[in-house]
Amino acid sequence: MNIVVEFCLVSCKVFWTFVLAGTRWLMRPKEKNVMGQICVITGAGSGLGRDLAKEFARRGATVVLWDINRETNEETAEIVRKIYSELTGSVSGEAGDLPTIQAQAYTYLCDVSKREEVYLTADKVQCEVGNIDILINSAGVVSGHHLLECPDELLERTMMVNCHAHFWTTKAFVPKMLQLNHGHIVTVASSLGLLRTAGVEDYCASKFGAIGFHESLSHELKAIEKDGIKMTLVCAFLVDGHIFNGCKIRKKTSPFFHQLKPEQCVQQVVRAILTDQSMICTPRSMYMASFMKTVLPFEAIVCMYQFLGADKCMYHSKAHQIKANNNETELTSVQQARIQQVSLEKKGC
Repeated sequence: MNIVVEFCLVSCKVFWTFVLAGTRWLMRPKEKNVMGQICVITGAGSGLGRDLAKEFARRGATVVLWDINRETNEETAEIVRKIYSELTGSVSGEAGDLPTIQAQAYTYLCDVSKREEVYLTADKVQCEVGNIDILINSAGVVSGHHLLECPDELLERTMMVNCHAHFWTTKAFVPKMLQLNHGHIVTVASSLGLLRTAGVEDYCASKFGAIGFHESLSHELKAIEKDGIKMTLVCAFLVDGHIFNGCKIRKKTSPFFHQLKPEQCVQQVVRAILTDQSMICTPRSMYMASFMKTVLPFEAIVCMYQFLGADKCMYHSKAHQIKANNNETELTSVQQARIQQVSLEKKGC
Protein backbone atom coordinates (compact mmCIF):
# COMPACT_ATOMS: atom_id res chain seq x y z
CA MET A 1 0.00 0.00 0.00
CA ASN A 2 1.19 3.50 -0.81
CA ILE A 3 2.71 5.09 2.30
CA VAL A 4 0.68 8.29 1.82
CA VAL A 5 -2.59 6.36 1.63
CA GLU A 6 -1.58 4.27 4.64
CA PHE A 7 -0.74 7.43 6.61
CA CYS A 8 -4.16 8.88 5.79
CA LEU A 9 -5.86 5.70 7.02
CA VAL A 10 -3.86 5.76 10.24
CA SER A 11 -4.78 9.42 10.74
CA CYS A 12 -8.46 8.53 10.37
CA LYS A 13 -8.09 5.74 12.93
CA VAL A 14 -6.37 8.12 15.38
CA PHE A 15 -9.14 10.67 14.88
CA TRP A 16 -11.73 7.96 15.51
CA THR A 17 -10.09 7.05 18.82
CA PHE A 18 -10.54 10.69 19.91
CA VAL A 19 -14.20 10.48 18.93
CA LEU A 20 -14.67 7.30 20.97
CA ALA A 21 -12.85 8.81 23.95
CA GLY A 22 -15.06 11.89 23.78
CA THR A 23 -18.15 9.69 23.60
CA ARG A 24 -17.10 7.93 26.82
CA TRP A 25 -16.96 11.30 28.56
CA LEU A 26 -20.40 12.33 27.32
CA MET A 27 -22.19 8.97 27.56
CA ARG A 28 -21.53 6.75 30.56
CA PRO A 29 -20.58 3.30 29.22
CA LYS A 30 -22.39 0.32 30.66
CA GLU A 31 -20.59 -1.58 33.43
CA LYS A 32 -19.88 -5.24 32.82
CA ASN A 33 -21.33 -7.89 35.12
CA VAL A 34 -18.75 -9.60 37.36
CA MET A 35 -21.17 -11.74 39.39
CA GLY A 36 -19.65 -15.17 39.87
CA GLN A 37 -16.27 -14.14 38.50
CA ILE A 38 -13.09 -14.83 40.47
CA CYS A 39 -11.06 -11.79 41.49
CA VAL A 40 -7.58 -12.02 43.05
CA ILE A 41 -6.56 -8.95 45.05
CA THR A 42 -3.07 -8.57 46.50
CA GLY A 43 -2.58 -6.37 49.55
CA ALA A 44 -6.20 -7.02 50.53
CA GLY A 45 -5.60 -6.67 54.26
CA SER A 46 -5.85 -2.89 54.29
CA GLY A 47 -6.06 0.30 52.25
CA LEU A 48 -7.27 0.29 48.68
CA GLY A 49 -7.00 -3.50 48.48
CA ARG A 50 -9.60 -3.91 51.22
CA ASP A 51 -11.85 -1.24 49.68
CA LEU A 52 -11.70 -2.96 46.28
CA ALA A 53 -12.53 -6.31 47.86
CA LYS A 54 -15.67 -4.81 49.42
CA GLU A 55 -16.80 -3.25 46.15
CA PHE A 56 -16.33 -6.43 44.12
CA ALA A 57 -18.10 -8.42 46.82
CA ARG A 58 -21.09 -6.07 46.52
CA ARG A 59 -21.20 -6.97 42.83
CA GLY A 60 -21.28 -10.70 43.56
CA ALA A 61 -17.71 -11.56 42.57
CA THR A 62 -15.76 -14.25 44.41
CA VAL A 63 -12.78 -12.50 45.98
CA VAL A 64 -9.45 -14.18 46.63
CA LEU A 65 -7.60 -12.13 49.22
CA TRP A 66 -3.80 -12.12 49.37
CA ASP A 67 -1.85 -10.38 52.12
CA ILE A 68 1.28 -10.79 54.20
CA ASN A 69 -0.69 -10.11 57.40
CA ARG A 70 -2.99 -13.01 58.26
CA GLU A 71 -4.98 -11.08 60.87
CA THR A 72 -5.89 -8.07 58.73
CA ASN A 73 -6.57 -10.32 55.75
CA GLU A 74 -9.07 -12.33 57.81
CA GLU A 75 -10.67 -9.06 58.93
CA THR A 76 -11.21 -8.15 55.28
CA ALA A 77 -12.67 -11.62 54.65
CA GLU A 78 -15.16 -11.19 57.51
CA ILE A 79 -16.27 -7.83 56.11
CA VAL A 80 -16.71 -9.40 52.69
CA ARG A 81 -18.70 -12.34 54.07
CA LYS A 82 -21.08 -9.94 55.81
CA ILE A 83 -21.61 -8.22 52.47
CA TYR A 84 -22.36 -11.58 50.83
CA SER A 85 -24.82 -12.37 53.62
CA GLU A 86 -26.62 -9.06 53.12
CA LEU A 87 -26.74 -9.60 49.36
CA THR A 88 -28.17 -13.10 49.77
CA GLY A 89 -30.83 -11.77 52.13
CA SER A 90 -31.83 -8.93 49.81
CA VAL A 91 -32.01 -11.22 46.76
CA SER A 92 -34.09 -13.85 48.57
CA GLY A 93 -36.48 -11.13 49.74
CA GLU A 94 -37.12 -9.78 46.24
CA ALA A 95 -39.63 -11.19 43.82
CA GLY A 96 -38.64 -12.30 40.35
CA ASP A 97 -36.21 -14.69 38.76
CA LEU A 98 -32.95 -13.34 40.22
CA PRO A 99 -29.67 -15.28 40.32
CA THR A 100 -28.58 -16.64 43.70
CA ILE A 101 -25.43 -15.13 45.20
CA GLN A 102 -22.94 -17.99 45.54
CA ALA A 103 -19.76 -15.94 45.85
CA GLN A 104 -17.19 -16.71 48.53
CA ALA A 105 -14.15 -15.11 50.12
CA TYR A 106 -10.86 -17.00 50.17
CA THR A 107 -7.79 -15.89 52.10
CA TYR A 108 -4.16 -16.71 51.37
CA LEU A 109 -1.06 -15.67 53.26
CA CYS A 110 1.51 -14.56 50.70
CA ASP A 111 4.55 -12.29 50.58
CA VAL A 112 4.35 -11.05 46.98
CA SER A 113 7.99 -9.94 47.06
CA LYS A 114 9.00 -13.63 47.00
CA ARG A 115 8.34 -15.17 43.62
CA GLU A 116 8.36 -18.75 44.95
CA GLU A 117 5.53 -17.87 47.35
CA VAL A 118 3.61 -16.14 44.56
CA TYR A 119 3.87 -19.13 42.22
CA LEU A 120 2.96 -21.61 44.97
CA THR A 121 -0.01 -19.55 46.15
CA ALA A 122 -1.21 -19.03 42.58
CA ASP A 123 -1.17 -22.80 42.01
CA LYS A 124 -3.24 -23.26 45.18
CA VAL A 125 -5.77 -20.68 44.01
CA GLN A 126 -6.20 -22.29 40.62
CA CYS A 127 -6.61 -25.74 42.19
CA GLU A 128 -8.89 -24.74 45.08
CA VAL A 129 -10.88 -21.86 43.58
CA GLY A 130 -10.54 -22.08 39.79
CA ASN A 131 -9.30 -19.99 36.89
CA ILE A 132 -9.31 -16.31 37.80
CA ASP A 133 -11.03 -13.61 35.77
CA ILE A 134 -9.60 -10.45 37.36
CA LEU A 135 -6.12 -9.86 38.78
CA ILE A 136 -5.67 -6.72 40.87
CA ASN A 137 -2.09 -5.94 41.90
CA SER A 138 -2.64 -3.52 44.78
CA ALA A 139 -0.02 -4.55 47.33
CA GLY A 140 2.27 -1.65 48.15
CA VAL A 141 4.84 -0.49 50.71
CA VAL A 142 6.77 2.70 51.41
CA SER A 143 9.94 2.91 53.48
CA GLY A 144 9.24 6.29 55.12
CA HIS A 145 12.96 7.18 55.08
CA HIS A 146 15.12 9.57 53.11
CA LEU A 147 17.28 7.75 50.57
CA LEU A 148 20.61 8.08 52.40
CA GLU A 149 19.02 7.08 55.73
CA CYS A 150 17.12 4.09 54.37
CA PRO A 151 18.47 0.55 54.96
CA ASP A 152 19.23 -1.28 51.72
CA GLU A 153 16.81 -4.05 52.71
CA LEU A 154 13.94 -1.56 52.81
CA LEU A 155 14.87 -0.14 49.41
CA GLU A 156 14.94 -3.62 47.90
CA ARG A 157 11.64 -4.53 49.52
CA THR A 158 9.95 -1.43 48.08
CA MET A 159 11.05 -2.41 44.58
CA MET A 160 10.10 -6.07 45.07
CA VAL A 161 6.59 -5.44 46.42
CA ASN A 162 5.64 -2.40 44.31
CA CYS A 163 7.15 -3.51 41.01
CA HIS A 164 8.67 -7.00 40.78
CA ALA A 165 5.61 -8.66 42.32
CA HIS A 166 3.61 -7.62 39.24
CA PHE A 167 5.92 -9.77 37.12
CA TRP A 168 5.40 -12.82 39.35
CA THR A 169 1.59 -12.57 39.57
CA THR A 170 1.33 -11.95 35.83
CA LYS A 171 3.50 -14.94 34.96
CA ALA A 172 1.43 -17.06 37.35
CA PHE A 173 -2.06 -16.17 36.12
CA VAL A 174 -1.84 -14.76 32.59
CA PRO A 175 -1.02 -18.01 30.74
CA LYS A 176 -4.55 -19.29 31.42
CA MET A 177 -5.99 -15.91 30.44
CA LEU A 178 -4.10 -16.13 27.14
CA GLN A 179 -5.42 -19.64 26.55
CA LEU A 180 -9.01 -18.49 27.11
CA ASN A 181 -8.51 -14.98 25.67
CA HIS A 182 -10.38 -13.69 28.69
CA GLY A 183 -9.43 -11.74 31.79
CA HIS A 184 -8.66 -8.36 33.26
CA ILE A 185 -5.37 -7.16 34.79
CA VAL A 186 -5.41 -4.12 37.07
CA THR A 187 -2.22 -2.33 38.10
CA VAL A 188 -2.64 -0.12 41.14
CA ALA A 189 0.22 2.34 40.68
CA SER A 190 0.21 5.95 41.91
CA SER A 191 0.34 9.53 40.77
CA LEU A 192 3.98 9.29 41.93
CA GLY A 193 4.52 6.84 39.08
CA LEU A 194 3.66 9.64 36.64
CA LEU A 195 5.11 12.59 38.54
CA ARG A 196 7.82 12.69 41.19
CA THR A 197 8.75 14.57 44.33
CA ALA A 198 11.47 14.66 46.96
CA GLY A 199 11.85 12.22 49.82
CA VAL A 200 10.32 9.11 48.21
CA GLU A 201 12.91 8.11 45.63
CA ASP A 202 12.40 4.38 46.18
CA TYR A 203 8.61 4.62 45.97
CA CYS A 204 8.65 6.77 42.82
CA ALA A 205 11.11 4.42 41.12
CA SER A 206 9.00 1.37 41.97
CA LYS A 207 5.79 2.95 40.69
CA PHE A 208 7.44 4.23 37.49
CA GLY A 209 8.59 0.65 36.96
CA ALA A 210 5.11 -0.76 37.58
CA ILE A 211 3.61 1.66 35.05
CA GLY A 212 6.28 0.80 32.48
CA PHE A 213 5.59 -2.91 32.97
CA HIS A 214 1.83 -2.38 32.66
CA GLU A 215 2.07 -0.32 29.47
CA SER A 216 4.51 -2.73 27.83
CA LEU A 217 2.27 -5.69 28.71
CA SER A 218 -0.70 -3.82 27.24
CA HIS A 219 1.16 -3.46 23.94
CA GLU A 220 2.19 -7.12 24.12
CA LEU A 221 -1.43 -8.25 24.36
CA LYS A 222 -2.38 -6.02 21.42
CA ALA A 223 0.54 -7.32 19.35
CA ILE A 224 -0.56 -10.94 19.80
CA GLU A 225 -4.23 -9.96 19.25
CA LYS A 226 -5.55 -11.04 22.64
CA ASP A 227 -8.29 -8.41 22.77
CA GLY A 228 -10.30 -10.44 25.28
CA ILE A 229 -7.82 -9.55 28.03
CA LYS A 230 -8.39 -6.04 29.33
CA MET A 231 -6.00 -3.89 31.32
CA THR A 232 -6.56 -0.93 33.64
CA LEU A 233 -3.89 1.31 35.12
CA VAL A 234 -4.80 3.11 38.36
CA CYS A 235 -2.92 6.30 39.27
CA ALA A 236 -4.52 7.82 42.34
CA PHE A 237 -3.39 10.94 44.18
CA LEU A 238 -3.25 11.02 47.99
CA VAL A 239 -6.02 8.98 49.61
CA ASP A 240 -7.07 10.04 53.09
CA GLY A 241 -6.00 7.48 55.71
CA HIS A 242 -3.98 5.38 53.29
CA ILE A 243 -0.28 4.89 52.68
CA PHE A 244 0.78 8.58 52.66
CA ASN A 245 -1.42 9.78 55.47
CA GLY A 246 -0.13 13.10 56.80
CA CYS A 247 1.20 14.33 53.47
CA LYS A 248 0.13 17.91 52.75
CA ILE A 249 0.50 20.43 49.96
CA ARG A 250 -0.04 24.19 50.05
CA LYS A 251 -3.42 24.97 51.61
CA LYS A 252 -4.42 27.56 48.98
CA THR A 253 -3.89 25.08 46.13
CA SER A 254 -5.28 22.01 47.92
CA PRO A 255 -8.79 22.32 46.33
CA PHE A 256 -7.20 21.36 42.99
CA PHE A 257 -5.10 18.51 44.41
CA HIS A 258 -7.02 17.54 47.53
CA GLN A 259 -6.76 14.27 49.41
CA LEU A 260 -9.36 11.81 48.17
CA LYS A 261 -11.90 10.12 50.39
CA PRO A 262 -11.36 6.33 50.23
CA GLU A 263 -14.95 5.63 49.13
CA GLN A 264 -14.72 8.29 46.42
CA CYS A 265 -11.46 6.87 45.09
CA VAL A 266 -12.53 3.23 45.07
CA GLN A 267 -15.82 3.98 43.31
CA GLN A 268 -13.99 5.71 40.48
CA VAL A 269 -11.46 2.89 40.25
CA VAL A 270 -14.10 0.14 40.20
CA ARG A 271 -16.11 2.00 37.56
CA ALA A 272 -12.98 2.27 35.39
CA ILE A 273 -12.37 -1.47 35.72
CA LEU A 274 -15.97 -2.42 34.97
CA THR A 275 -16.07 -0.21 31.87
CA ASP A 276 -12.70 -1.51 30.59
CA GLN A 277 -11.11 1.92 30.90
CA SER A 278 -7.41 1.65 30.11
CA MET A 279 -6.30 4.26 32.65
CA ILE A 280 -7.83 6.15 35.56
CA CYS A 281 -6.23 9.15 37.29
CA THR A 282 -7.88 10.62 40.37
CA PRO A 283 -8.52 13.50 40.67
CA ARG A 284 -8.85 14.48 37.01
CA SER A 285 -6.37 17.32 37.48
CA MET A 286 -3.65 14.63 37.52
CA TYR A 287 -4.14 14.14 33.77
CA MET A 288 -3.17 17.76 33.16
CA ALA A 289 -0.27 17.57 35.62
CA SER A 290 1.08 14.48 33.86
CA PHE A 291 0.78 16.14 30.45
CA MET A 292 2.53 19.32 31.62
CA LYS A 293 5.42 17.24 32.94
CA THR A 294 6.16 16.05 29.40
CA VAL A 295 6.20 19.51 27.79
CA LEU A 296 7.61 21.87 30.45
CA PRO A 297 11.35 22.36 31.09
CA PHE A 298 12.59 20.84 34.34
CA GLU A 299 13.18 24.22 35.98
CA ALA A 300 9.60 25.22 35.14
CA ILE A 301 8.36 22.05 36.83
CA VAL A 302 10.41 22.90 39.93
CA CYS A 303 8.78 26.34 40.02
CA MET A 304 5.32 24.79 39.75
CA TYR A 305 6.12 22.29 42.51
CA GLN A 306 7.24 25.10 44.80
CA PHE A 307 4.09 27.09 44.01
CA LEU A 308 1.87 24.11 44.81
CA GLY A 309 3.86 23.11 47.86
CA ALA A 310 4.51 19.72 46.30
CA ASP A 311 8.30 19.93 46.45
CA LYS A 312 8.45 18.91 50.12
CA CYS A 313 4.95 17.54 50.63
CA MET A 314 6.19 14.09 51.63
CA TYR A 315 8.27 15.46 54.49
CA HIS A 316 5.07 15.91 56.51
CA SER A 317 4.34 12.21 56.34
CA LYS A 318 7.78 10.96 57.37
CA ALA A 319 7.19 10.78 61.13
CA HIS A 320 3.82 9.16 60.59
CA GLN A 321 5.29 6.51 58.28
CA ILE A 322 8.11 5.60 60.64
CA LYS A 323 5.79 5.27 63.65
CA ALA A 324 2.80 3.73 61.87
CA ASN A 325 1.90 0.19 62.88
CA ASN A 326 0.80 -0.77 59.38
CA ASN A 327 1.50 -3.98 57.50
CA GLU A 328 2.19 -1.92 54.39
CA THR A 329 5.15 -0.15 56.02
CA GLU A 330 6.30 -2.34 58.88
CA LEU A 331 8.96 -5.00 58.49
CA THR A 332 8.55 -8.40 60.06
CA SER A 333 10.67 -9.21 63.11
CA VAL A 334 12.86 -11.48 60.99
CA GLN A 335 13.56 -8.67 58.52
CA GLN A 336 14.28 -6.22 61.35
CA ALA A 337 16.74 -8.68 62.85
CA ARG A 338 18.41 -9.04 59.47
CA ILE A 339 18.82 -5.25 59.17
CA GLN A 340 20.37 -5.10 62.64
CA GLN A 341 22.70 -7.96 61.74
CA VAL A 342 23.85 -6.23 58.55
CA SER A 343 24.36 -3.00 60.49
CA LEU A 344 26.54 -4.77 63.07
CA GLU A 345 28.54 -6.48 60.34
CA LYS A 346 29.24 -3.10 58.72
CA LYS A 347 30.34 -1.64 62.05
CA GLY A 348 32.62 -4.62 62.57
CA CYS A 349 34.35 -3.89 59.27
